[in-house]
Amino acid sequence: MSVGLIIGIIVVILVVIAIVLYNNLVKARTYTQESWSQINVQLKRRNDLVPNLVSTVKGYASHEQDTFAKVVELRNQLVARDNPQASQAERNETMQLSNQLSDQLKTVFALSESYPDLKANQEFSKLMEELTNTENKIAYSRQLYNSSVASYNIKLQTFPSNLVAGSTGFKPVDYLQVPEEETKAPTVSFDK
Repeated sequence: MSVGLIIGIIVVILVVIAIVLYNNLVKARTYTQESWSQINVQLKRRNDLVPNLVSTVKGYASHEQDTFAKVVELRNQLVARDNPQASQAERNETMQLSNQLSDQLKTVFALSESYPDLKANQEFSKLMEELTNTENKIAYSRQLYNSSVASYNIKLQTFPSNLVAGSTGFKPVDYLQVPEEETKAPTVSFDK
């Protein structure tokens, strides 16, 4: 074998390795984008359910208008942000709005304790169940997103794919963070 042939084989092998590494990075980035899209799907589902919930509860708790207005305002802000190709900063803002809406929905759910007729309303119960299921799906989608981000970021940082990532413009992606208030342990007291 000549030296030229050996060098040619080595070059071909290196090119094939670079192509495989690049394709793996593209796959990992695509999975991350797809998992963000799943969050958007669940947020849209929740946003579609919110107006029905608000209209159902309004008849029972008409003096809770501030709560309803805040829920509708947050929902409308989230609807306006529906962008599968959002930047990292936009994703973080979307999650902050989503967390605020979740907190407001908890307030609406708590209203049912004050209004027995509302609690007994079948439509309200069905909407509460749907929203609870959707909140669980949002939580799962966030976990999936963070897992996809971890896989992608690992590929960006490990040798030899980090060489390909650095030379082709792949950038790390941030994890979705849990809001600070949700990381604190709740205070439980049995004192009356």
